[in-house]
Amino acid sequence: MGMWIVHIPAIEHQVGITHAVLGWLLLFLGGGAFTGMQVCGALADRFGSRNIVLAGGALCSATVVLPGLAASPWALAAALLALGFGNGCLDVSMNTQAVQVERGYGRPVMSAFHAVFSVGGVIASLIGARTLSWDWRPATTLTAVAVTGVLITFALVPGMLPPERPSPATTPPRQTDSTPSPPPSPPKAPAPKRRTPSQVWALGVLALLLMLCEGVANDWSVLHLKDVLDAPAATAALAYGGFATAMTVGRFVTDRVVGRFGRVFVVRYGAAFGALGLTVASLSPWVPLALFGWTVFGIGLSGCIPQFFTAAGNVDPESSGANVSKVAGLGYVGMLAGPAIIGPLTHLVPLNLTFFLPVAFCVAAAVSAGILRPAHRKTTRPEPARAEA
Repeated sequence: MGMWIVHIPAIEHQVGITHAVLGWLLLFLGGGAFTGMQVCGALADRFGSRNIVLAGGALCSATVVLPGLAASPWALAAALLALGFGNGCLDVSMNTQAVQVERGYGRPVMSAFHAVFSVGGVIASLIGARTLSWDWRPATTLTAVAVTGVLITFALVPGMLPPERPSPATTPPRQTDSTPSPPPSPPKAPAPKRRTPSQVWALGVLALLLMLCEGVANDWSVLHLKDVLDAPAATAALAYGGFATAMTVGRFVTDRVVGRFGRVFVVRYGAAFGALGLTVASLSPWVPLALFGWTVFGIGLSGCIPQFFTAAGNVDPESSGANVSKVAGLGYVGMLAGPAIIGPLTHLVPLNLTFFLPVAFCVAAAVSAGILRPAHRKTTRPEPARAEA
């Protein structure tokens, strides 16, 4: 995905479209990703996340070459739709697999996975910068990336975890003791599969709010320094650089914090810290202080989103993929909505004042962080009835 982003200007020139047309075409990428997430979440539960990672990884890798081959806006739209679908499939399936790995690993590791994802973006930017300096055509570079991605996918997937199944040791008690309610309760899982638990929707809304904030930083941090504080272009670019670096470093550290203080602590104080950083950035009259604010904003947000994926995957392990897909899908909507919301607001108030909307979203996430606590399972209540029986 990083290689696609790096080649956006070259592909835009190759197809012969304006920024405005590109903005509309990117909706096909978002729509394809959202569809892929919803389709493959249920498939991951049915066939195992490992199998869907194989399909999603191969599809995402293979389709990344399509934008480089596009010669017309409609061809680019179809290419972005396919790439988005593959990306959505891989996004949900690999996060579902990560939830399973974390469950078996015994300690939090989800944030580290997301940190390595960020490192992938850095590597892509370096490789893309080099190949572009050599005047390689986008199709050439993206074909090499596609082949490499497919080979890596097929090499790594066999080492992933198979689908979780009830252990045989647990099934005999369920058959010999038909009266206890805890053994029969797992078969009631089909009801949650049809009706998503309210906790999953709440987690999805919080993911939407905070990923919208992340989208604001991706799309508006550089423009903020350039247009509001009159910073030179090179200096303004440091706003996103500071934010992205803080996100990556923060994710490598977050797992230790989660292990010691818990997920609620990370989201509550991370979102509050992010609100503080963005407030400083938006009100600062000085470029260095604004850069500091964007960096603090990145540190605050860095560990929040992975916690929503883990919490959603653990609400009901048998519907882990479907639940993660809903949270990821809503979060992706938030990422796309950030530019769409902030842009129109700039017609009413200065750009820096529009940032108080994401500040409010951070505060709302901090206040609502308790939703990450595991729901109390009702398996403990029937024990008196079991004793009476």
